[in-house]
Amino acid sequence: MDYLKIKDESKSISDWIIKIRRELHEHPELMYEEFKTSELIRRELDKLDIPYRHPIAETGVLASIGNGEGPCVALRADMDALPIHEETEVPFRSKNDGKMHACGHDCHVSMLLGAAKLLKDKESEINGTVKLLFQPAEEGGAGGKLMRDEGALESPDVERIFGLHVWPQMPTGQIGSREGTFLAATSFLDLTIKGVGGHAAVPHLTRDPVLTSAQVITNLQSIISREIDPLDSGVVSISAIHGGQAANVIPSEVKILGTLRSLTMDGLKTLQKRVKKISENIAEAHECEAIVEYPGNDYPPTVNDSEMWEFAKGIGIEMLGEENVSDLDAVMGGEDFAYYTEKVKGCFVVLGMNNPEIDATYSVHHPMFKADEDALHIGTALHTIFALKSLEELTN
Repeated sequence: MDYLKIKDESKSISDWIIKIRRELHEHPELMYEEFKTSELIRRELDKLDIPYRHPIAETGVLASIGNGEGPCVALRADMDALPIHEETEVPFRSKNDGKMHACGHDCHVSMLLGAAKLLKDKESEINGTVKLLFQPAEEGGAGGKLMRDEGALESPDVERIFGLHVWPQMPTGQIGSREGTFLAATSFLDLTIKGVGGHAAVPHLTRDPVLTSAQVITNLQSIISREIDPLDSGVVSISAIHGGQAANVIPSEVKILGTLRSLTMDGLKTLQKRVKKISENIAEAHECEAIVEYPGNDYPPTVNDSEMWEFAKGIGIEMLGEENVSDLDAVMGGEDFAYYTEKVKGCFVVLGMNNPEIDATYSVHHPMFKADEDALHIGTALHTIFALKSLEELTN
């Protein structure tokens, strides 16, 4: 298989891929609200005469290319945005105030649509099926789990799955990943400290949830510094505190939000148990009450099959050069691609997007995040080759 030829084919449709990405970027939608995004995907699939199933997982789209007679490989792109107000000055900035594609999911969708276009052109050569998973609600909604539970990996059964994610920590055009655990198991924390409010001039008549919250937050960090093996990885991050409205009033409660992360599900459960115990005990000592909840879904760790990373790495080296392919350290971010790799061999690969010349240096989830669009055709080529080479190997 001529990898460089496919890369050139992908580059030849780069303007088309970028145009789609910019249209998506202007109209970001939050999890399970991706109606216009889904409509755009279906519009382009209709133009390409690619059949699909919709709805799946509420707003998702499941497309198929091939003759359906051989093995089956899947490619996945997530499509939801974040509740972030965009601060970039690009001409195609978000038109939906308070919403932004700050994690690059617009890039993921456009790259996969690019691959759909290339694969459709080669459909007569495909012995088997390539499934294209356009998935909602990666940002906390576990859309991957819902796609899986609604049969995205079945009929025909998927034997391999690949996902790509833009990565501002790497120079444009480089790729990386690792075998084994790449991304963390994650959980959200919702903690409420309830006390007795009153006038700040007479604190002895109150049961101060602000003071109690400060003690809780400080002591939660001891889980990482004193209870977790220094050679293991764990995160307890408090990211939001809400309580009180006036300088002379002690509030009756304080709300605390955060996230817990570990490289194993057992580690995540341990963190959850200890956060709950410490919070409740400290609150009791201050004659307050702690209500600890872990809303939403606990994402499992994203674990790459070692054979699949070697496969993807080999393709990357041949297409991009050995100097542009890296084995990376594990990252404490989470991804619901993990729900697929719990059931199917797969690999999650990151694609470099860092380019200081266009100010594309900010991390994902930042209001100034930018993607270097010159890398999008590389993602399309990788998707295409992952699929074609996998079917070739699985058929022989």
